[in-house]
Amino acid sequence: SVSPGVLPLCCRLPAWDRASRPSPSPLQPPGLPLAPCRSFSNNKIQVELDESSGVAMMKFKSPPVNSLSLEFLTEFSISLEKLENNRACRGVIITSAVPKIFSSGLDITEMCGKSMEHYTEFWRAVQEMWLRLYGSNMVTVAAVNGSSPAGGCLMALSCDYRIMAENPKFSIGLNEAQLGIVAPFWFKDTFVNVVGHRIAERSLQLGSLHPAPEAHKLGLVDELVPEEKLMEKAAAVMAQWLALPDHARQLTKTMMRKAVLDRLVAHREEDIKNFISFVSKESIQKSLRMYMEMLKKRKS
Repeated sequence: SVSPGVLPLCCRLPAWDRASRPSPSPLQPPGLPLAPCRSFSNNKIQVELDESSGVAMMKFKSPPVNSLSLEFLTEFSISLEKLENNRACRGVIITSAVPKIFSSGLDITEMCGKSMEHYTEFWRAVQEMWLRLYGSNMVTVAAVNGSSPAGGCLMALSCDYRIMAENPKFSIGLNEAQLGIVAPFWFKDTFVNVVGHRIAERSLQLGSLHPAPEAHKLGLVDELVPEEKLMEKAAAVMAQWLALPDHARQLTKTMMRKAVLDRLVAHREEDIKNFISFVSKESIQKSLRMYMEMLKKRKS
């Protein structure tokens, strides 16, 4: 059974005959205005769609660290759905408008001292973000222009291709274990599908954050490029992926990802209950409060 409001990849909206349309014009080099360009912006997410190339640019703009709050997650899912439903859009490049950070992951304040109803709403929004991004019909390229721990790493892992700025100060990984939190099975499944079982097992148990060069060596990111060339490279990769017929690529993506998506869809309510049960424990609340205090001290 499918949870209300969510379409698994296998029965998502059709690809609107994108494959039969003429090939898009090559992406314009960075610095030139995108035209014709349609943009929409919310509080946390900025989107620009270049209709001539069929490529959208989605930027996270929720300083200081693009944390995945309920508001951010809701805006992200709505923005992605808008693009998915737009005949003109075939691919999306996801990046950050905040210097040195892609996304710091789940907003700890959403998990600390709140009601059961709030935890339910928040976790459903996290699930929704992943179901939509991992199951998107569009080509999705993550241009990781800063550090990307935990939920930020999950977003990058959920894309078709990951390019990271070549800066050893930037790191990426599912580091939940460091906070005393266990990464859910669908985080794990996504990670395993990218890097393989052994690397994922070791990295998850240690809660590792991998500096960019190491992340590339492990296959966690596909390419490293100098920061100033990141968007140019993302555009080139996108053009390469869009050169193929959409229907063949989409059906292949479905074949590769369907089992993992279906597993969460089938166990969605159980997963929410597990999250609430876990996050409500006093020991977990205590460690989250301590972590928040540590962050406050760092700021001051």
